[in-house]
Amino acid sequence: MRLLIFSLVLLVANDSSGLRAEVPPNVIFIVADDLGYGELSRHDPASASDVPTPHIDSIAENGVRFTSGYVTAPYCAASRAGLITGRYQTRFGFEFNPIGARNEDPGTGLPVDERTLADILRDEAGYTTALIGKWHLGGTADFHPMRRGFDEFFGFLHEGHYFRPSPYPGMTTWQRRKTLPGSQSGRWTSEDGRLIFSTHMGHGEPDYDADNPIYRNGQPVVEAENLTDAFSREAVEFIKRCGQERPFFLHLAYNAVHSPMQGDDPYMERFAHIEDIQRRIFAAMLSHLDDGVGRVLATVAAERLGENTLIVFLSDNGGPTRELTSRNTPLRGAKGSSTKAVSVCPS
Repeated sequence: MRLLIFSLVLLVANDSSGLRAEVPPNVIFIVADDLGYGELSRHDPASASDVPTPHIDSIAENGVRFTSGYVTAPYCAASRAGLITGRYQTRFGFEFNPIGARNEDPGTGLPVDERTLADILRDEAGYTTALIGKWHLGGTADFHPMRRGFDEFFGFLHEGHYFRPSPYPGMTTWQRRKTLPGSQSGRWTSEDGRLIFSTHMGHGEPDYDADNPIYRNGQPVVEAENLTDAFSREAVEFIKRCGQERPFFLHLAYNAVHSPMQGDDPYMERFAHIEDIQRRIFAAMLSHLDDGVGRVLATVAAERLGENTLIVFLSDNGGPTRELTSRNTPLRGAKGSSTKAVSVCPS
């Protein structure tokens, strides 16, 4: 995958190569969060009856599957550091996963002397660049995406975010808890069925939204839409703005299907046949993600950009099975395990 992306960079940024295209290709780099290999029906046809993913599958069907393409770390931040720089994160000391308050440590982030793909495409090939979604490569000023090669940023800086703010209207929310009401263990459900607590992981849900607003460029904003819809909306608008006028690099980093588990009502209804509520919420989130990818693909087609746009889809790491029900078959292990691999589907 790194060879694929950086071969593209060399082609469009190196005037002396004699290979530079007259019209540089647009690049849309879509990264799902914590998506297990076996959840895509293209990878595991048996899953199609559970959670169909026709839009994501279409990228592979109309392009190339890189079944021996591997991410370089089994968890979010380190993997993303490797993806955005094209270098093993161990070479520059970003091997760990900052969570919670550690995101705001002044020295925690992608080292400022590491060049990103956005840096190269913007500064050497004249691309317009945007990051939409999750960053997780430093939550303080030095590491802000707009200081790392991106002209535009819409999203959040930490490891996760609630898809809608409390009290989570129009959706069903699953939260991990250390103890249930009444000092019980197991699973608790509110009377309206919209809030479920579970002690199966032995700890509470992380404080994802603490000091972690949604930003538009450098300013916090209030976002009412489900973040999957909001990120798809922003991606569509960015593609339309650039259109045929200028080459663009769009890094679309969804936070689905990462926890917290929250399923919007229409998607929960779509999977009402799934009895286990945890799995039903996950199915809702994955189907929602797939529809978002579909909106992006439809926009590329409608803007007549398909012949000159490289689209890459992958997950940052494998799925955390106990946390999300996410399947990684036929691969072994899960998020956090170095026995996992995730393939790349470019078109």
